[in-house]
Amino acid sequence: MSSVAPTGILQLAVNVHDVPRAVAFYRDVLGLPLLFEVPPKMAFFMCGNVRLMLALPEGPEHDHPGSIVYYRVDDIHASHRALAAKGATVAGSPHMIARMPDHELWLAEFQDSEGNTAALMSEVR
Repeated sequence: MSSVAPTGILQLAVNVHDVPRAVAFYRDVLGLPLLFEVPPKMAFFMCGNVRLMLALPEGPEHDHPGSIVYYRVDDIHASHRALAAKGATVAGSPHMIARMPDHELWLAEFQDSEGNTAALMSEVR
């Protein structure tokens, strides 16, 4: 039986306003390996065992200097139910955000006690 507790951080999101400029900085200045881009909105890098997503803010509520922490979970549906049952403010249901060659990437957003957006993330095989 899998645990509903996070097992690590899978991805961090950093808001940017100019994706090509940010890609140049993270790739050429910081030296992080570029994984892939989703022009014109996003670019993904690898930083150790954590994926770094540079992205345009999705809306005014997300347009702030800060990061969104994506917590890796084994069972996103069970973890989402457990989080909601404990009183967390959840935003909708878990949903697939990308179909990769060997897995599906699932996401479920929530807010922490301070109103910061965070998310559960699961790589479903």
